[in-house]
Amino acid sequence: MTEEGSLETFLKDVEEISEIVQGLNSSDSSHRENAFLQADKRLSLLKAEEDIEGTRIKTNRTVINKSPSANTVSSRPVINKSQMSQDTFLAQLENDAKERAQRRKEKENMANALKTLGNEAFVSGDYEAAVQHYTEGLDKMKDMQVLYTNRALAYIKLQKYQHAISDCAWALKCNEKCLKAYVHMGRAYVELKNYIEARKCYLKIPEIDSRQEKMAKDYLNQVDFQERKECEEQAARAEFDAGSEEAVSVVQLLQKLSRADQIELYYSGGIKFLNKAIKDCTGQTLFRTNNGFSIIGDNKVIKRCMFTTSADPVGTDLCLSVLNLWKTICNKNEVNQQIFISNPDTNKEIISLLSSEIPDIQFQTLALLSIFTMSERGSALMLKNIDPCSLLQSLLQYVTLRDGRANDAITILNCLTLEERLKIHFRTNFSCRSLISFVHLLSNVESCNREVLPHCIGIIGNLLEDQDIRKQAAEYVECWDACLLAMNKCTLPDSGDDYRYILLAVLGLMLNMSLEVTLAIKDRGEDICDRCISLLSSKDGTILTRCVGILSRVLPQCLLAAGQAVDRGLIKKMIKLLKAGRQRTSLYAVKVLAICTKENNQAREDVVKYDKKFSILRNFLSSEDEILVGNTALCLGNCFEIPGAASSLLQTDILKSLLTHASGNAKRTTVQQNAAIALGKLCTADSRFVNQLRELHGIEILNSCMKYIK
Repeated sequence: MTEEGSLETFLKDVEEISEIVQGLNSSDSSHRENAFLQADKRLSLLKAEEDIEGTRIKTNRTVINKSPSANTVSSRPVINKSQMSQDTFLAQLENDAKERAQRRKEKENMANALKTLGNEAFVSGDYEAAVQHYTEGLDKMKDMQVLYTNRALAYIKLQKYQHAISDCAWALKCNEKCLKAYVHMGRAYVELKNYIEARKCYLKIPEIDSRQEKMAKDYLNQVDFQERKECEEQAARAEFDAGSEEAVSVVQLLQKLSRADQIELYYSGGIKFLNKAIKDCTGQTLFRTNNGFSIIGDNKVIKRCMFTTSADPVGTDLCLSVLNLWKTICNKNEVNQQIFISNPDTNKEIISLLSSEIPDIQFQTLALLSIFTMSERGSALMLKNIDPCSLLQSLLQYVTLRDGRANDAITILNCLTLEERLKIHFRTNFSCRSLISFVHLLSNVESCNREVLPHCIGIIGNLLEDQDIRKQAAEYVECWDACLLAMNKCTLPDSGDDYRYILLAVLGLMLNMSLEVTLAIKDRGEDICDRCISLLSSKDGTILTRCVGILSRVLPQCLLAAGQAVDRGLIKKMIKLLKAGRQRTSLYAVKVLAICTKENNQAREDVVKYDKKFSILRNFLSSEDEILVGNTALCLGNCFEIPGAASSLLQTDILKSLLTHASGNAKRTTVQQNAAIALGKLCTADSRFVNQLRELHGIEILNSCMKYIK
């Protein structure tokens, strides 16, 4: 039998016998009767078989003893099938099932051991040995899915793509929802340039698991990439074979440039001619298919000029010629971009060129990187092959320049920070070189390009949207010190409008960082609050909102700063802002009042003093924003402890408003909790509210709210 037929017969027999055993043990009489009929059927088939002397029946094959002996004694008693009863057959069937299960378990253990050996060989790069171990494992367990997929991957490494496809098909026979089988099969089809079948494989992935849609999209993009690459190469080859002058000139120039140990001027001139000859995708492709990357990239004379720091005119000219060529080669050509950027020397070259003392080299290097940021794939290639820390540090240094290099660097940075790969990289090491470079810029605002700096701060702020990165920045005391220093310089009397944009960016950054609870914020809390309070007299609404937002997040972490803020008249400023009615500012301001009144009696008295009968605060109880309502209720509850504060509300609907929130269906239980506490304090402060509470059946509502109050 073929391997496929053997496995299918074996699996079918196991399934049928298992069903019979389960049916005979069933409590349902109809199931038992059906199982007996199935057993009789199998018995009749056994009786119909020819009883050949010397023949032993095994699980999946018949072995004939060609030298039978009368003295041969079977290890198992011979049963006359014609006289075998149903009970006898059942007992033998159950015994065989147990033996098969035991044998299967032993084979499975052996197969797993062989799989481990295969995996070890695969990791070490010995793919032939890996295939051998996986094959031996499959001899033990023909229906072990993982052995097929593992062997398929090893076959792909050995470029035996049809073997890999066959193994994937077998894995799918074992499990039709095997994702790895479709992934490896798709890859094998790509290598065979069968892009239609490859797409079919990858489109199966999201059908099996909708969570893997992005993975499927990435694989499909790879198929498109490989197909586009093949089409480009076929078109370029056809044009060259047709004798196109431009195509032939590209190949001839590459042949001349392949001469080793020529002077710098030779290569510089030749590269300039080559650059002019490459006018379209055909020229870019011929450059690639005729070893252009090796001819230029591996040339010792050319490579030396790419790392030079001296202002040698000839070396500089050669370096600029190469940079212009790379721009031409990579422009809108993803295949060339991948080959160029994945070269092991490219990372060092790019970082070295960005640090060059020659402005023209810096301009051309930035222009080259800009080509990559024009597409999502190009940006991803950059971050995959160039160290993100070194790249960010190198680009940040351009913020101090007053020309187009600063704008180009910021544009590149902005594109890169949109990539998830960059955030993943910085989640563990952002506070090292990158953050130090940024802190240096904040500490020297006056020496930076003031048009570009706000954008730079905003880009770092985008990175800080990631919680892990934000936590690193918030824990870095020097970062807070740099922000405070920048605030001081931006608020000097002679500061112009350009400093206002920097101040807004710094405040936005601080607002973002203050989301975290850190020792650095606690240590610098007094200084942070002092700077923000000093800006509350500003007429700029955005500055006011961000300052109040920072206060609302820093004050809970530094209660000493809260007391000092109250002494500086913070409560009066907050009430004034609440009167203005700006939604976001009001949200932050009410939270500040709630924080201050919770711990400071002077703050409670100031609220009662500046908000007569709580006319301003009571308006916020009707807001649709639950956070705003919850903090308002908390603040009111704190203020009811001031003598006479509650009594001033007897003729208002305060009790009804609080009772509505205490009995409401708010998503945040803190709203009900704070409203219930405020109600309790209101009734405690003036017993006349108790009668109103009874009339509104509020006692029952308060009792139901006790579960929210610790």
